[in-house]
Amino acid sequence: MAPRKIIIDTDPGQDDAVAILLALASPEEIDVLGITAVAGNVPLELTAKNARIVCELAGHTHIPVYAGCDRPLNRPLVTAEHVHGKTGLDGPVLPDPEMPLAEGHAVDFIIETLRAHESGTVTLCPLGPLTNIATAFRKAPDIVDRVQEIVLMGGAYFEVGNITPAAEFNIYVDPEAADIVFKSGAHIVVMPLDVTHDALVTPHRNDAFRALDSQVGHAVAEMTDFFERFDKEKYGSEGAPLHDPCVTAYLIRPELFSGRHINVEIETQSELTLGMTVADWWRVTDRAPNAMFIGDVDAQGFFDLLTERLARL
Repeated sequence: MAPRKIIIDTDPGQDDAVAILLALASPEEIDVLGITAVAGNVPLELTAKNARIVCELAGHTHIPVYAGCDRPLNRPLVTAEHVHGKTGLDGPVLPDPEMPLAEGHAVDFIIETLRAHESGTVTLCPLGPLTNIATAFRKAPDIVDRVQEIVLMGGAYFEVGNITPAAEFNIYVDPEAADIVFKSGAHIVVMPLDVTHDALVTPHRNDAFRALDSQVGHAVAEMTDFFERFDKEKYGSEGAPLHDPCVTAYLIRPELFSGRHINVEIETQSELTLGMTVADWWRVTDRAPNAMFIGDVDAQGFFDLLTERLARL
C-alpha cells in the first residue's frame, strides 16, 4: 500500500515532537505533506519554531512548516508552560532552526492541499487545539468531504480532565473549534486521555530511547525526563504519558488500539465543564455516532514501535 498522506497540525510540546519524529521515521506508512503550527502548549511563535527544530533534529528539512492561528476562535489563549517549560521543548538543548517558515498561512495550506489531492486521500492529524482545522472548515466547507480521516489527540471520558476537573487541555483551549470539527461530518478517530494515560514512559522505556545513542534518542529521553516530573507528581504514576505519539502510532499500527464508534459532543457553555468531551461511551442516548473513541492501547507494543522507528533517525 502507498503511504498515507497526512498533515500534522501541532503545538509542540515534547510529546508533539515525539509524534512528529515517529511520523518522519516511518515513510513506508506515512507521507508528511506539511506541518501546520497552532497556538496551544506555548504561543504560536514558539510552536512554529519548535516544529522546525524537530524537523531539523530528524534531518527532514524539506518538510514545509506553516504558522497558523495565534489564538482560539472566541477566547483568550491558555498555554501550558507549567508542563512543557517556557520554550515548549524544555529538556534537551537544541539549536534554533535554520530552515525558514513556509510562506503563507497554515489554514490556506490545509485548504489548498485538500483541494489539490484526490478526495479522500489526505488525513489530518491534530495534536493540539483544533483552531486551524475549524478555521479551514469554516473558510472552505467544501474541503470537509475531501478529508480521508481526522486522527486527533484530545478529550477524555473515564480520565475526565487534565487542565480542569472536566476537560482535557487541547479541547479546553478552543472548545468552539472542537465543536465545529466534531459536528463537521468528517470521519474522526479520537485519542483521549483514557488511552494516552496508558502510554507511560517508564524509566526502562526511557532508558531504551537513551540507549539508541543517537542525537534523536538522547533528545527524546531528555524531553521525557523533563516533562515526566510534572505528571509523576500530579498523577502519582510511574512515568509520563506520551499523548500525541498515539496519533502517529495509530496510523502505522492501528491494531495496537481499540475503541468504540460513539457520539461525542463538546461542551461550550458551562463554566463548570467547559471543554468537556461528552462521550456517549455506553450509548445511552439516541445521538448518532460521530467518532471512533479509542479506549485501549497495547502499551508495550506502542513503545516497541516507537523505539524501533526512532532508531532510524
